[in-house]
Amino acid sequence: MLKHVGKHNDKRCVIIFRKIPELEHMALIVYSDLLPRMVHDEIMRTVESPQGQAATEISNVLFRTIMADGRNCLESLHTNGLLKKVPTNQVLVTPTTTSSVRLDELNDILDEMAKGEEAMKRLQDLDSNRGLTGKTQPRRAEIQELGEKKTREAQGNTSAAAMLSGMLSDGDLATQRVEQAAKMEATAQQLLAEAARLKAEAADLSPKAENVGTKTKKTSAKKQAAEFKYQVSVGINTEKCRKKRSTNSDAEQSMRESQRRQCC
Repeated sequence: MLKHVGKHNDKRCVIIFRKIPELEHMALIVYSDLLPRMVHDEIMRTVESPQGQAATEISNVLFRTIMADGRNCLESLHTNGLLKKVPTNQVLVTPTTTSSVRLDELNDILDEMAKGEEAMKRLQDLDSNRGLTGKTQPRRAEIQELGEKKTREAQGNTSAAAMLSGMLSDGDLATQRVEQAAKMEATAQQLLAEAARLKAEAADLSPKAENVGTKTKKTSAKKQAAEFKYQVSVGINTEKCRKKRSTNSDAEQSMRESQRRQCC
């Protein structure tokens, strides 16, 4: 059995305040699945602790709890806007996987426990019968009616707009996700900046690598110059050979012409 946990609109939650002073039909909860990892682990550890299970209001224990980063747990929930105001008749307390009770009914029983044994008997019936109905079967019909118009009308003079004012809307969920995305982007930019700084330090600490690259470039330039000189020398020698062959050919032709004249 685990106290201070339940569901609201099929979302798991932790009941921080069972009811708000002067607004006893409203409660303050946090959606456990939407909490940051560090906050979630700290809250669940506090709820499951002996002090948390012995407390009537888990908010009293959270107020005395200091998280790993030095912040007060309850103050952190309030500062980050994680506390949500919801009607008590829409919160289903689930101490076990097989038992459940509406939070407004549980509040009434806890308020009457000091008045006599009748309230204690009703609380025992609630635990043994899985609901305040006197039956051994779960109240599936009543659970399905949670949040419907008939259940909301049981609040008397409270209007529907007032009851829904503290509920978490889709716009609120979208805003939370945008804020989380912005924080993640900021963290990513910091990591990129740190990576660039480390690369710059690595470049300053390894001048040998740069010298090796410079030496390779110089060697390549010298090699290209040597190849160019070789090609030029080959071209000059080729030209000399061509001129020499041309001169020899002219001499042979003159000799032949002279011999032909002598024969005639």
